[in-house]
Amino acid sequence: MRKWLLVLLLVLFSVTGVQAAKLTLLGAGATFPYPLYSKWFDVYYKKTGVQVNYQAIGSGGGIRQLLARTVDFGATDAPMKDSDLAKAPAQILHMPTTLGAVAVAFNVPGVTELKLTPKVLVDIFLGKITRWNDPAIKAINPGVKFPDLPIIVARRSDSSGTTYIFTDYLCKVSNEWCEKVGRGKSVRWPVGMGGKGNPGVAGLIRQIPGTIGYIEIAYAIKNHIPVAAIQNKAGKFVKPTLESISAAANVDIPDDTRCSLTNTDAPNGYPISSFTWLIFYKEQNYNGRSYKRAKELVKLLWWCIHDAQKYNEKLLYGRLPAKAVEKAERIVKSVTYNGKPLL
Repeated sequence: MRKWLLVLLLVLFSVTGVQAAKLTLLGAGATFPYPLYSKWFDVYYKKTGVQVNYQAIGSGGGIRQLLARTVDFGATDAPMKDSDLAKAPAQILHMPTTLGAVAVAFNVPGVTELKLTPKVLVDIFLGKITRWNDPAIKAINPGVKFPDLPIIVARRSDSSGTTYIFTDYLCKVSNEWCEKVGRGKSVRWPVGMGGKGNPGVAGLIRQIPGTIGYIEIAYAIKNHIPVAAIQNKAGKFVKPTLESISAAANVDIPDDTRCSLTNTDAPNGYPISSFTWLIFYKEQNYNGRSYKRAKELVKLLWWCIHDAQKYNEKLLYGRLPAKAVEKAERIVKSVTYNGKPLL
């Protein structure tokens, strides 16, 4: 009798464990933080048994899927506009997860170091500077031998938070860019060839000599692509590093955390840095969602802004500054199920 009881208990424990392990949270969106999220969610699964299925489909796709309520959370590098939030079926919250940088990566034979002023960068992406040995490029890179080679611009073909960050920066430093092209997750590019996602653009840069494009810094490092030093507002030529990315966030952060860090005033800040966000509904009881599913989501969110942060710097993402963590904590604590806080 005891033997059969023991077998029954073992079966029950086994079934319970399998059921717990089967819980999968769904997320989709930004490719910008994907190398980090991939690491995070692998660690989280090993620690908790809760799987997170994250599809890196671009910020625009992540927002669309959250609005359609087909995922537990979206991910975006561009905060949603007030007008878009007003059209959502319920209140959406933004929680910053990390700091990243959009690097200007290049493949120019014989060139490993490159400095760019805001004006020269804008003129390249407007198609006004078309060859690597242009006098404007040579003037800010004395001693560098540039080949007489056409400049090929690589940019995103999909709706992208990385594009939003990059064009937000270009708008801030150039009225001409803002008037002719503007800022957004997708824009009408004057020149260039498109690649899907950060991996697609990185592939174009790596494979085609003479190419310049914008990608999240982790993709540049992974693909061994050199990146330019960009002149910041203080006049310094700065490369995207952990120190310069974190320095860019030394600004006031609004309570909803939706803010832009590009063209930072910080003297040592990299000027094309940004927060990236997870987005989710404040009220979690919708479309038949269970309390358990909602609870597991907020536990994941809390882990992301605390224990997960220790993995950021190894992948060249900045840790959230203390002020941002405090704001994020308040946001997570405001998430409810039937109007009652989940934490």
